Amino acid sequence: MAPNVTPDTLFRRRTLAEALTEAGYPVTESTLCTKATRGGGPPFRSFGRIPLYRWGDAVAWAEGKMSAPRGSTSAADAEQHAA
Repeated sequence: MAPNVTPDTLFRRRTLAEALTEAGYPVTESTLCTKATRGGGPPFRSFGRIPLYRWGDAVAWAEGKMSAPRGSTSAADAEQHAA
């Protein structure tokens, strides 16, 4: 990713998907599109008809999708059964 990207940098949907994937959060443009219509995606603003995503908001959204660290795949099963 470009070194001059700040949390306030705005991305169009395709570029955001590419940047998030490059940062380790694999997501597609079509997933962002679906989430924009159904909910559950990163917040965005519209510039006319163009959705723009703030980098800091998108990274926070992606990090919120991550699970807690675990030592094995069975740790996830134990967490689900304890709840």
